[in-house]
Amino acid sequence: MNRHFQFLGSSKTVQSGRLWYPAADVYQTPDGWLVKVELAGVSPEDIEIDIQGNVLYIAGCRKDRSCAAGVSYQQMEITYSSFEKTLNFPGSIEGATIEHEFENGLLIINLRKK
Repeated sequence: MNRHFQFLGSSKTVQSGRLWYPAADVYQTPDGWLVKVELAGVSPEDIEIDIQGNVLYIAGCRKDRSCAAGVSYQQMEITYSSFEKTLNFPGSIEGATIEHEFENGLLIINLRKK
């Protein structure tokens, strides 16, 4: 069984630098907006959140922290590079309070109206 999970030697190089766009769900709530962004494997310290008018901008980077010197890979399908997501709202969200947390690989953002 362990042989299926061993890293096998490879002369391939890791592809990186491709910008990706995570999936997001947006809900309107009585207090404002709830935004869920699919960011499995992204550390909270690697995320930037900004609001300009009616636009919520989320950017960051997913890093492969398990690949170290002397380790090669057999298969890589997860994108490790910068991402960004721009969400447009029907009205201004500027001045809203931002609360965010991670839950099971999802970034949960609450935009509460003042």
